[in-house]
Amino acid sequence: MEIVIENFTKRFGDLTVIENMNLIIKEGEMLSLLGPSGCGKSTTLFAICGIARMDEGRVFFGEKDVTHTPTQQRNIGVVFQSYALYPHMTVAQNIAFPLTVRHESKQTIKKEVGEMAELVHIEDLMDRRPEQLSGGQQQRVALARALVRKPGALLLDEPLANLDAKLRLEMRSEIRRVQLETGISAVLVTHDQVEAMSMSDRIAIMKDGKILQVARPAEMYQYPENDFIASFLGNPPIAFLDGIVSDENVVIQSVDLKLPVPENIEVPPNGTSIRLGVRPEFYQPHHPHKIPGTVSFVEIQGRENLYDINLKDGSLLRSIQPADVSPLSPGTKVDWGVQPEQLLFFDKSGKRL
Repeated sequence: MEIVIENFTKRFGDLTVIENMNLIIKEGEMLSLLGPSGCGKSTTLFAICGIARMDEGRVFFGEKDVTHTPTQQRNIGVVFQSYALYPHMTVAQNIAFPLTVRHESKQTIKKEVGEMAELVHIEDLMDRRPEQLSGGQQQRVALARALVRKPGALLLDEPLANLDAKLRLEMRSEIRRVQLETGISAVLVTHDQVEAMSMSDRIAIMKDGKILQVARPAEMYQYPENDFIASFLGNPPIAFLDGIVSDENVVIQSVDLKLPVPENIEVPPNGTSIRLGVRPEFYQPHHPHKIPGTVSFVEIQGRENLYDINLKDGSLLRSIQPADVSPLSPGTKVDWGVQPEQLLFFDKSGKRL
């Protein structure tokens, strides 16, 4: 089912939190609403499911206008951060609840609940109550309950926030697997860029109630439309250096560096202020344009080493390097460099050139 949000505006009193938003969730895709806390992600999700009333605008499920349709009539499944399982019911009863409310036959309920339990791999937990389950198991039950009614869309509001790191990794792949197997359209709300990058077909990144860019994860990472998006995606995050355009070069006086502007970028006029975005994977020992500094922090992660490098002007660059050599110690001076073609160039307003 395709979901279309058209000219959506939401106010809380005199405060406008979302203004004139337009967004399309394609049939069968998982789209993530990604952004910092307070940017309007959950408000948008709640508008889709009918919990939040739209002050202006419309929402369509396929060709049907459901703007004023009550939540229970919208044929959607919702999974919340808190799981929201009924504590007095067994796993089987929790999953069956939407079908019980619809007065389905016992035979139908047994069949559908069994299929959902098998889909999310909890067949051996059916007689347990929520208090007897781990966080990951509870999340699987919540997912099965949302899907058992065969909704047209699945809405996920920070579904992994309460899980530990190992369970988050496991449930990321499980939720994505279930979504792909069922072919259901899904909207994921998250502030975690790793979740959005790993689970989504497309990401809509939000800030201050506005959608800044909608793109596939790799495209958004490689071609962010502005410096906010560039800084929000990537771990460790991107670092920035300020420079001035001079004769088709960028001069960064603070670190005595002159870089040619890549051929695929239109060279701004001389004297134009410019920002260079340097991702950690592109600040490396073998690159030719050197930016010397001093190791200030080392994080050893087994497969790779992460370095913070202090430059002479006090600014910071980061570098990710394989852990196949002995890690450098804090205080070590390095002479690592960059390639202009691998950098991101932004104008004074933050827009990518």
